[in-house]
Amino acid sequence: MTNRRHFLLATAAALPAFAGAQTKFPSRPLRLIVPNGPGGAADLTARTVGQAMAATLGHPVVIDNKPGAGGVVAGEQVAHADPDGHTILLVSSGSAVSAALFKSLPFDTLRDFAPVSLLATFDLVLVVAENGRFKTLPDLLAYARANPGKLNLGTPQMGTTQNLAAELFKTTAGIQAQVVPFNGTPPVITALRSGEIDVGIDILGPLIGQLKGQSLRPLAVLGARRASQLPNVPTVRESGGPLADFDVSSWNGLAVPAKTPAAAIERLNREVNAALAKPDVRQKLIELNLNPQGGTPAQLGQRLAADVKRWSEVIARAGIPKQ
Repeated sequence: MTNRRHFLLATAAALPAFAGAQTKFPSRPLRLIVPNGPGGAADLTARTVGQAMAATLGHPVVIDNKPGAGGVVAGEQVAHADPDGHTILLVSSGSAVSAALFKSLPFDTLRDFAPVSLLATFDLVLVVAENGRFKTLPDLLAYARANPGKLNLGTPQMGTTQNLAAELFKTTAGIQAQVVPFNGTPPVITALRSGEIDVGIDILGPLIGQLKGQSLRPLAVLGARRASQLPNVPTVRESGGPLADFDVSSWNGLAVPAKTPAAAIERLNREVNAALAKPDVRQKLIELNLNPQGGTPAQLGQRLAADVKRWSEVIARAGIPKQ
């Protein structure tokens, strides 16, 4: 009996320490799943921020590239992972598009993930050929209104943020125009330079070389503020009228499985914001033509939900078939 009592007392004394060890976060390397291949802006953002976070988390942040099916492959892995904070997903404006575009997904984008923090935004820009007919956005709008249906807007693939932004621009401006999807950015550039299309809408990063080389001319930035790389280029909303509140940009952030403990989310959020405040991290992201952000989990959650709603409405209005 004495031995049994001693055993029980020893076990009880050890329980708090054991429980503390179980709840310590992080307790092992973290896995950051990126729904894009290596080398792109999403991958480089994850690696830059992940490396900075690892220095203070005390464990490495391992980047795991899982491209495919518009982010569905990566999303499914994280949605079904243990909700302990050690498995993280790079979410983006593309996540919102997928939620709006696909008939069914193996997860619920708004219910099966807990937001951590916004990482960065990507400026979208409206461009024309340097030798094209349009010199300003008002020129383009005046032509479109005087020639209904004759303007062609080129974008990367149907269902991308750029493609849906073009549909939203068209309807918000109140113009009739054809939105023409291409298989990526290079064909859009080729079509602009050959005169096949009148205007293109794409992320600034892939276009920056053409803009600096002056083969393309930027007419407007689609976001609420002018791009730091193009300080003399107005925003779409500066044209006023029905476009006075226009604001579209791409973005990425971090999320974890739903039911992840609040303490783990708070720790990750704190480390993300600390990483984004480091001058070297900010500089690397700016060199990738990104705008470092940060913020609270609630802010990312609100942005994701708002984008799902907005793109669902744009897809329905444009008659884009669900996939």
